[in-house]
Amino acid sequence: MNTKFLKESAIILMVLSPLIYLLIIWKSLPEQVPMHYDFHGNIDDYGSKNSLLAISIAIPAFVYALFTIIPFIDPKGKIKAMGNKFYHLKFIIVFFISAISCYIIYAAQQNKNGSMDHFLFILLGLLFCFLGNYFQSIKPNYFIGIRTPWTLENEIVWKETHKLAGKIWLASGLLIIILNFILSPELFTTVFLVIVSIMVIIPVIYSYKRFKAHKNTINNG
Repeated sequence: MNTKFLKESAIILMVLSPLIYLLIIWKSLPEQVPMHYDFHGNIDDYGSKNSLLAISIAIPAFVYALFTIIPFIDPKGKIKAMGNKFYHLKFIIVFFISAISCYIIYAAQQNKNGSMDHFLFILLGLLFCFLGNYFQSIKPNYFIGIRTPWTLENEIVWKETHKLAGKIWLASGLLIIILNFILSPELFTTVFLVIVSIMVIIPVIYSYKRFKAHKNTINNG
């Protein structure tokens, strides 16, 4: 059997896993399920269990479709040049999105305060770690990675920025996992937002500085 078909089938199965899980437990779900939690992990909003269908179908399917289309609309063809690296990245992203969707459905099934606990942030932390590990493999493109005007303008700046961003995202992911077990829910939520902001802001600023440095070097040379 075609290896490419088997690989793609594995990803499609992951995309369908939240829906399959939801259908299995559908009859045991109450008509109204938790839709949002406050900083303390307490339920502060309910919605119809039908809304879980959108979570189980739309989100994983959208991510899968996006990663399937990107190689065909990439004007520079850099995504296709990544080969298996892009497949691995696609696999990881779909896996974590599907896992998070499954966990949201599980938390809704529990229908109690504190359901959205450490596990969700462990998944997010691991996702950041894996993405950080793959940053250096991402070729300059318009769809994936730290896409600033300066990284897209200069391939060297792209490589330097993603080398730094990879280290930051890996360290941030590990820090999120550790602090998730140490800090109170209220404090951790604030710290989590700060960490995510740092993950985004520092690479952007660094890309600008490296671009200016390279431009000055060329002008002075």
